[in-house]
Amino acid sequence: MTTPLTPPVTEADIAGYLGANPDFFERHAELLAAVHLRSPHNARAVSLQERQAEMLRDKIKALEYRIMDMIRHGNENVMLSGRLLRWAATLFEVTEAAELPALIARGIESRFSVPQVALRLWDLAPAHAHAAFAQDVSEDIRQFGAALTEPFCGLNTGFELTRWMADPAAVASLAILPLRPPGTASGAAAPVFGLLVLASPDAQRFASGMGTDFLERIADLCGAALSRLR
Repeated sequence: MTTPLTPPVTEADIAGYLGANPDFFERHAELLAAVHLRSPHNARAVSLQERQAEMLRDKIKALEYRIMDMIRHGNENVMLSGRLLRWAATLFEVTEAAELPALIARGIESRFSVPQVALRLWDLAPAHAHAAFAQDVSEDIRQFGAALTEPFCGLNTGFELTRWMADPAAVASLAILPLRPPGTASGAAAPVFGLLVLASPDAQRFASGMGTDFLERIADLCGAALSRLR
């Protein structure tokens, strides 16, 4: 009669046992000093306790880096918000509504370091229907704008509206912001009456998947200011 073979003990079995018996090293405290591991920082062997201390120091250092990144991003957001508020103030000071499109484009280029900015509007009051900012808007562009529920960011794959730019060949990535007047009393989204386009020769400047909260705030401000032209 043969005796069934006992399956070998695996690392998972050992790890499971130690996890289920946290008092193991209390009962065998001598192992803490006897077990030696290779340090990741040099070739020497260290005790289990020293290795745990090194791991803890590494975790603390990683957390410190994360905290510094959070502080840096927070400071950048504060500075960006300040620039946005100061730029918005300049829009409130404009008395001639027809000057707003050019002022918006120049302001975004200079204050937010965007290489090229253009915008086009439609469904305007008759007095502005023949202005430069109301030209060169095809039905396809209008339909594209009407379908946008948030800013589009991504690579330039041959968008028709890049012809609005001074240098269309230099557009590698772009952000397309739908412009709407303030929402209706019921809270429903108002119809799109224009598009604001930010373009860059850097393919990563307006990458697909990037956060659009800041761009949405710009679109809200521009939509509210430019609604004076309707």
